[in-house]
Amino acid sequence: MKEVTETKPQLEHQPKRNLSQGLKSLAVLFVLGTASAIAGLVMVDPAGQPTHGTAAAATPPPLATTLLSATDLTDPVVLEHKTGTLKSRQTLTDLVVGLGASHQDANSALQTLYSGEMLDARRLRPGLVAEAYLDGDTLKALSIRAEPDRSLLITREQDGAWSAAALNARLTPSYKRVAAAIDTSIYETARSLGAGDQQVVDFADAFAYDVDFQREIYPGDRFEIVYETFVDEHGNPVKSGDVVFASLDGQALSRDFYRFTPSDDQVPDYFDSRGESATKFLMKTPINGARLSSSFGKRRHPISGYTRLHKGTDFAAPSGTPVFAAGHGIVERASRYGGYGNYVKIKHANGYVTAYAHLSRYGKGMKSGRRVRQGDVIGYVGSTGASTGPHLHYEVYIKGVPVNAMRLKLPTGRKLAESPDMLSEFAARKAEIDQIRADLGANIGTARLVSVSTATP
Repeated sequence: MKEVTETKPQLEHQPKRNLSQGLKSLAVLFVLGTASAIAGLVMVDPAGQPTHGTAAAATPPPLATTLLSATDLTDPVVLEHKTGTLKSRQTLTDLVVGLGASHQDANSALQTLYSGEMLDARRLRPGLVAEAYLDGDTLKALSIRAEPDRSLLITREQDGAWSAAALNARLTPSYKRVAAAIDTSIYETARSLGAGDQQVVDFADAFAYDVDFQREIYPGDRFEIVYETFVDEHGNPVKSGDVVFASLDGQALSRDFYRFTPSDDQVPDYFDSRGESATKFLMKTPINGARLSSSFGKRRHPISGYTRLHKGTDFAAPSGTPVFAAGHGIVERASRYGGYGNYVKIKHANGYVTAYAHLSRYGKGMKSGRRVRQGDVIGYVGSTGASTGPHLHYEVYIKGVPVNAMRLKLPTGRKLAESPDMLSEFAARKAEIDQIRADLGANIGTARLVSVSTATP
């Protein structure tokens, strides 16, 4: 407890009776009840950054430092300790009040976190844990487990005001590898081997420009995922991180991707073994989880009855399914457009234009002249205009000519070979990741993957 020792001389000049009964009892609770938890934590400032100097440098002083520096612990009051978990559609204030605090105390304590931007009330998720320390119906302190590796501690000052500090767990990074032949789906197979939802999403994102996961994945195709994990000082897993390697060996595609952040632009991306980015100029499908219901080409129109060119591709999906901008560009139109119904048209570079029709509604702030980035939500699936049911009608034009988006050979993203220094950095990082894979049982240099779930510190 180095910080405690260094702050003690400053506290020796203060009268012993300055500490309130609540603070005394809280000090006892933390010294006797949570010493083991605090031992694995590091002090951080209100912005969430580690404080590398003395504890006195933190503003306000970290709670553990203040409490453990107390010099008068006589006649302590035993505080009641209650714990609760945030439920779906429940506010954090309601949770704290449910633990026994008054509305005024709960609001005042939590406002300390919100005003200090230590917690975003709009991003709270069910499962968040709160611990209240009470003297009767008076809230003396509150602990919020904001994230698996981060707790927020709020305590009442002598004058009744509240102060807050964050404690970050001291985590050690490690890696885990899952690899197997696909049985029913990549999601089910990877999850059965221990990968989390986010790791499967990251894997799918890496291949989103090359593979249609609804129609181009077959039983027997093989995959490999290597991703970060973080453990506490006792070796217990706390959270998972980024996918650093993704491989798919299947009927539609065989390709490997490595996560790499070039030092010149600091933009992380996935690059194949040759240093070519996974990112393409346009997304192959601007919607997730949809079924191809009508292809590009001549067809008999289901409403007019005439045979004519179907200029786009239709994706059947439930109303309200998000529709993404296929690439960076400028919105040329976001309005009603005849039989297209609610319609968005985006102009991209090099003469490319994409269009999205039959939307139920538009994305937030969508209007003509707005710049959008690839992956931004530009609208939601609907059945407006001349439509027989909810679906997205997606069109791609090159210099005014409609083309089949499903057969389009799209320009690639960054090629590191054009920047020799960056290619050298990538080669070093690739070697590191391949060594991690080898340590986890991968047979480097062969396409054969064995069904495994392994981890390493």
